[in-house]
Amino acid sequence: MATPNSTSISHSFFILLGIPGLEDQHAWISLPFFLSYLVALLGNSLLIFIIITERSLHEPMYLFLCMLAVADLILSTTTVPKALAIFWFHAGAISLDGCVTQIFFIHATFIAESGILLAMAFDRYVAICDPLHYTVVLNHAVIVRVGSAVVLRSFCVILPDVFLVKRLPFCRSNLLPHTYCEHMAVAKFACADIRVNVWYGLSVLLSTVVLDALLILVSYSLILNAVFHLPSQGARQKALGTCGSHLGVISMFYLPGIFTIITQRFGHHVPLHTHILLANICMLAPPMLNPIIYGVKTRQIRERVLSTWSSQWK
Repeated sequence: MATPNSTSISHSFFILLGIPGLEDQHAWISLPFFLSYLVALLGNSLLIFIIITERSLHEPMYLFLCMLAVADLILSTTTVPKALAIFWFHAGAISLDGCVTQIFFIHATFIAESGILLAMAFDRYVAICDPLHYTVVLNHAVIVRVGSAVVLRSFCVILPDVFLVKRLPFCRSNLLPHTYCEHMAVAKFACADIRVNVWYGLSVLLSTVVLDALLILVSYSLILNAVFHLPSQGARQKALGTCGSHLGVISMFYLPGIFTIITQRFGHHVPLHTHILLANICMLAPPMLNPIIYGVKTRQIRERVLSTWSSQWK
């Protein structure tokens, strides 16, 4: 005989709990969330404005950086405002459709960022290993096609997630111990077989983010091999300097995610709130730090920012 908790009730909304175990600290935890979001909004918006308005920055590296800044804005705006609403107003209620929408934009944007970082690695490879053909290989038409491919890939591989989640009956607890909706975190609350969700999510991760990371590793192996064969020390330092900011951004994107996966897989005794904080770092750190890293490391952007600020104060 079916019980009410197993078949007759299907939840149409969830309650995001924020960070369970640290409820009394939510007000303090909200401060770094708010500050990181503010920095992400201002930094990435300024970066986009400078690259669009400064014609000298209409080069492949900066156009890819502009795409990355747009993705950062989408990623942070999809997650942080809801988290702040939970911390400040206890407004954790979210409809199933709203939850699925958040899942789509979080995962699609994350995969898009990985694709953009791969494109930027290819840009650095061509610039250092084949500089004479740089403008031919990476012309504006190619950049448009690469950007379109990144967006199309993200949309196509994540769209099935929407249907995989929507098909599930949710008749267990609707209390989600998290600050945002994540595919597998939501699927675990279904009273149905979720093996398709598990295997599809794993296949997407391996075929996109993991594959991108391996190709970036190969690209930088070739770059370093070319750099160390340059004739002069000055040329080697200049070549490495152009890659420094990109390597910093790659580290900010992949390392927190790898650490989070390792903790979830092997850290069975790690408290739940630690898992949730690590997951949020993956959402907070890249959008906040990417414009700072490029602003500090890239001379053209740094000079343009300084000139913009100085003109405002005159």
